[in-house]
Amino acid sequence: MDNLPKDPFMLLSAVNMKLRDAYPSLDELCASLDIDRRQLERTLADAGFEYSAEHNRFW
Repeated sequence: MDNLPKDPFMLLSAVNMKLRDAYPSLDELCASLDIDRRQLERTLADAGFEYSAEHNRFW
């Protein structure tokens, strides 16, 4: 996750933009960008956000 913002709100914005514009799922985003999905979800969960597969975004 070195190439993503450290601030959780900026991270949320960047990830949701990538999910909206380029990736049909969180798994594909993580595989393409070599991101540990559990770490990403944990980081955003600590800020109060949860991934919705149905909407393909973090809330």
